[in-house]
Amino acid sequence: MKIAGSTALVTGANRGFGRHLASELLSRGATVYAGARNPDSVDLPGVTPVRLNITDPASVAAAAALAGDVNLLINNAGIDTGTNLLDGDLDLVRLELETHYLGTLSMVRAFAPIIAGNGGGTVLNVLSALSWVTFPSVGAYGAAKAAEWSMTNALRVQLAERGVRVAGLHVGYMDTDMTAAVTAPKSEPAAIARIGVDGIEADAYEIVTDETSRQVQAGLAGGVAALYPQLP
Repeated sequence: MKIAGSTALVTGANRGFGRHLASELLSRGATVYAGARNPDSVDLPGVTPVRLNITDPASVAAAAALAGDVNLLINNAGIDTGTNLLDGDLDLVRLELETHYLGTLSMVRAFAPIIAGNGGGTVLNVLSALSWVTFPSVGAYGAAKAAEWSMTNALRVQLAERGVRVAGLHVGYMDTDMTAAVTAPKSEPAAIARIGVDGIEADAYEIVTDETSRQVQAGLAGGVAALYPQLP
């Protein structure tokens, strides 16, 4: 789709990767709604702040009523509780699923009819290399992202006939607040935002943005032995 002249809603746009996505869209001529739990925290000139909690159905419905001209939805809002699946707090596991899976699904359900009614457009779900491979320390996050990837695939097929393209963006670590404690190499979020918006404009279904994600994607064909070589 053409970015210039489009109208986008970016969730979690007050900071981190979401803010970079909103900025990149603005620079290419899009009109941008910036969703955030606290709209006063949105400090990017040129966007329209929108109060939005994707886990609250009333908040999602209010955002859809306000932003009825959207033809590009970017589902970026997320959390990482660092919860271990085996002995971590089940309420935190639920929170991860309610955010990444059910929250994202609620946004698509609310905005897909809007996008279709506006002549068609794109939904981009910001996923992760951890939707393909995971580790005990991020078990809840990985499970939620894997569910979101599966949901992305299902909705992609279901919404195609309505003129709504559903894409997924896969990325490893980015240099944001969420990965402040991570010492592994990290991508610059501004660079990943450019790649992501390039992918939207190219009508890509799957946007694999960095070497980590490319390596993990390649490892999928090798099964468990390729993805988890540490196993006996």
